Amino acid sequence: MTPALGLAAALAVVTGFLPWPDAVATLERIWPVLAFLVAVTVVAELADAAGLFEVAAARAARLARGRVLALWLLVVVLATATTVLLSLDTTAVLLTPVVLALAARLGLSPVPFAMTTVWLANTASLLLPVSNLTNLLAVERVGWSAARWAGQLWAPALVCVAVPVAVLWLLHRRELRGRYAAPAPAGAEVDDVALLRLAGLACAGLGIAVAAGAPPWAAAGAAAVVLLVAFALRRREALTTGLAPVGLVVTTVSIFLVVAALDEHGLATLLRDAAGTAGAVAPSGFVDALRVAATGAVSSNVVNNLPAYLAVEGAVHAGPGSDPTRLLALVVGTNAGPLVTVWASLATLLWRSRCRAAGVRISALRFAAEGLACVVPMLLLATAVLVLTR
Repeated sequence: MTPALGLAAALAVVTGFLPWPDAVATLERIWPVLAFLVAVTVVAELADAAGLFEVAAARAARLARGRVLALWLLVVVLATATTVLLSLDTTAVLLTPVVLALAARLGLSPVPFAMTTVWLANTASLLLPVSNLTNLLAVERVGWSAARWAGQLWAPALVCVAVPVAVLWLLHRRELRGRYAAPAPAGAEVDDVALLRLAGLACAGLGIAVAAGAPPWAAAGAAAVVLLVAFALRRREALTTGLAPVGLVVTTVSIFLVVAALDEHGLATLLRDAAGTAGAVAPSGFVDALRVAATGAVSSNVVNNLPAYLAVEGAVHAGPGSDPTRLLALVVGTNAGPLVTVWASLATLLWRSRCRAAGVRISALRFAAEGLACVVPMLLLATAVLVLTR
């Protein structure tokens, strides 16, 4: 995916399909997003190297005391917290393999656990700006603090966790029954407890700093520096060039540039017509907000959620004085909607590669069928709650 996107972005700029000034303007806008992406990836990778995710999963297995349903609910909590504090990509890339390995060690079906991590990676990413790249773009658009963002979206965020959990239980309740033998999972102990604790504090501190008003890229950068220094002093061998998410950055930049090029040639017009322009300044009602959310969700599953958000953003928020309900509805659609196609979000693509590496195969047809069962009621309820709580 990355080479093809990179080539497409380069060709768009070189050939003038995307004018150079527009490419520069795009990069100027997204540099805080890229800085956050790099820093939070370093934090997540070092937290993983310190054993944070492995220990959390192992303790969940012990705390569940052999009850499969209890273990799954603890994984729900863990996936939600990881997504909210460290972004959906962290849940997809780092938590997924740990949870799948835990399920394999305990002799449990991996499918409900795999679906839980990918669904919650997407749907639980509404609450904080750091939870999703689309949130960072939207926060910049409206100029809100993290606290105000959370205050506006806490109710839809709650719906977008509760509904997927309920649907997952209904679809996989047979696999989530019964008990398992509860040995101490391998990897539950760590060699450096100090690093483990520092990693936990860094992750928690990142979320607290953003909630207190610090720029997400600065908060993530500070947490990354703390962990880099600690690892340099205590476990230098963990500091490899692989910590830098070069491929992820190239993919993200390429997506933004390709979308900017497509916007110049009709994509934005198409999606904006679908979202409609009613209510851009006046308060939005439920039907109008649902139209925007549905446009975000459908277009995310067709092209990917970042292009979908960027293409529609200008039509749903005209700047100061605009009612932000439509923009928030778009975020709900582009964050929680990408559950039907495996390319609908970058996190889902990363999750799928981790599942394949673990030998877990979930067909695109099954993924789509289960996703549809969740997306429709979730978007209806989340949009209704968004409008009612505005």
